[in-house]
Amino acid sequence: MSAEQQAQLAELASRAGKQTEQLALEAVDQMLESEARFAEGVQTGFASLDRGEYVEHEEVGARIERLLQS
Repeated sequence: MSAEQQAQLAELASRAGKQTEQLALEAVDQMLESEARFAEGVQTGFASLDRGEYVEHEEVGARIERLLQS
């Protein structure tokens, strides 16, 4: 981590009333949870594709167009 990043983290932690390490660990936890949700979503999407459950590109465009017109 650069000195500037460390200073920004320390400032943010101070404003939040937390220790720098605690704030960094919370950020890492949030990132890991986000990545896990993303990976789960990708797997869910692949499973839908395997079952033949998807919308063709043209239909997506048509749905967006209908939404914009309403």
